[in-house]
Amino acid sequence: MRIKAKLTIGVGLLFLMILLLALISGRYVYQLKADTANILKANYNTLEYGRNMLLALEDVGTDTTALVAFGRNLQDQQKNVTEPGEKETTLRIADHFTQLQKNTAEEGLKSFIRKDISELMRLNMEAIEHKSELATTTSENAILVISVVGTLCFIVAFVLLINLPSSIANPIKQLTSSIRQIANQNYNQRVHFDKANEFGELAQSFNVMAEKLQEYSDSKIDKILKGKKRIETLINNMHDAVIGINEKRKVLFANDEALILTGLKREDLVGKNIQDVAIQNDLVRLIAQAILQPGTAGDSTPPIKIYADQKESYFEKEIVDINITPTGEDEPQFIGQVIILKNITPFKELDIAKTNFIATVSHELKTPIASIKMGLQLLGNAQVGVLNDEQQSLVNGISEDAGRLLKITGELLNLTQVESGMIQMTMMPTPVYEIAQYALRATKAAADQKQVTIETIFAADLPVVMADGEKAAWVLTNLLSNAIRYTKDSDPIELSIQQKDQQIVFSVRDRGPGIAPEFLEKIFDRYFRMPNEKTEGTGLGLTICKEFIEAQGGVLSVSSEPGLGSCFSFTLNITGAKQA
Repeated sequence: MRIKAKLTIGVGLLFLMILLLALISGRYVYQLKADTANILKANYNTLEYGRNMLLALEDVGTDTTALVAFGRNLQDQQKNVTEPGEKETTLRIADHFTQLQKNTAEEGLKSFIRKDISELMRLNMEAIEHKSELATTTSENAILVISVVGTLCFIVAFVLLINLPSSIANPIKQLTSSIRQIANQNYNQRVHFDKANEFGELAQSFNVMAEKLQEYSDSKIDKILKGKKRIETLINNMHDAVIGINEKRKVLFANDEALILTGLKREDLVGKNIQDVAIQNDLVRLIAQAILQPGTAGDSTPPIKIYADQKESYFEKEIVDINITPTGEDEPQFIGQVIILKNITPFKELDIAKTNFIATVSHELKTPIASIKMGLQLLGNAQVGVLNDEQQSLVNGISEDAGRLLKITGELLNLTQVESGMIQMTMMPTPVYEIAQYALRATKAAADQKQVTIETIFAADLPVVMADGEKAAWVLTNLLSNAIRYTKDSDPIELSIQQKDQQIVFSVRDRGPGIAPEFLEKIFDRYFRMPNEKTEGTGLGLTICKEFIEAQGGVLSVSSEPGLGSCFSFTLNITGAKQA
């Protein structure tokens, strides 16, 4: 039977039983009410009239109103005749009362009247007893019928309470459990309902769905396995070392290149926690350093040097977080990481070769350029010979070109130190004023040529700094030269030296065109030059300045506002000693 039919029959039958119970109860209550009303209306009133007539009869002869009262109650009684024999008795009372009205002193009439009234009251008392028995019988029948019908209603309701919820809830519970199994990809789950109702149809549809899902899953497993095999083959054939871990830092896979680099067997790495392997293997610890030490993942790390392929090799480490968004959710979920070691040895070798080449060429060029400068100085000496104006102009041009070549070679030599990481610093206590005076003397000629005034703001009693005086002076000279180059003729330049905490701050402020905000972060990049730059330069000066200052424990920074000029500042640490 279908669930809808069960519910309709069960609830409908219970409704009919309750309605029948209500009708039967109402009928018996109405009957009891009628019996009670009949007793009150007929028999009780007759007893009341008889009592009043007896009282009035006693006062006849002494009270003139007694006959009137007797006659009034007699008339009411004549209208209330309901029981057998009551009419005859009432007529006898009426005849005797008529005779009494004629002779009120006749005691025999009063005696007859009393007997007749007593008979009248006896008849009504018997009627009351009979009606009371009928009412009792009616109430007993009512109790019996209502009890039977109520019991039937209770049985029907109890049967519905026991069977109906379970017949609905149990299949739903079983179906819910099966749906959870399907959600967990257990497509072998089936639901079996023997009853031919809505749940049976639902179970049939569910089983068809599960079967189709199983067929779909089985058809995809082969594709998934093939896809997995392709990915594993691709990873194993990569020239870069690849290690994959899950969210619990357990190694899921490692390609052959990673095993060769680490010197580990696959079973010693795959399936192990990477922190456990890192304890026993220095290279794994170096590779997974950003994972094992939180807070270093975003740091810029130098290439890793590993002895591989019978030589020192360089590898660049990259850590990729794997996040997925589960179906039905909005927030991504972290499921692991992939560590990639890119072999940059060929690029590093080319970079080293380029650096060595630049260093060699620059070093070799310095000697002939210096000779050219010396020859030009001799040509400018009047003792060698007097040059005409055209010759002097040529000599001046050659001297300027030789100076530029000498500056470029010097910057290239400094750059090779920076790139090779072999910046040689001679750190010693250095007076701040010596650094400033050296830079001012070196740039005086260029400032005078453009009629630029260098305004100095030096704090009093500045302490000594711990620095390489030569390179610090070179940096300050470079900053002043740039300021002179970009400053209009006759505009001032400000050189400020102040103490801030345990550092000395050197600041060079110009009133040139300034630097656009989008170029501020690139201004220290190697070979970078501003777009539409018309002044001479290699784009190496600021890069070398930054490396020299940072090698001395300081910081080089810039602030600028287009159209209002720029301010370059660098810091040097003080030694704690006061300058004499």
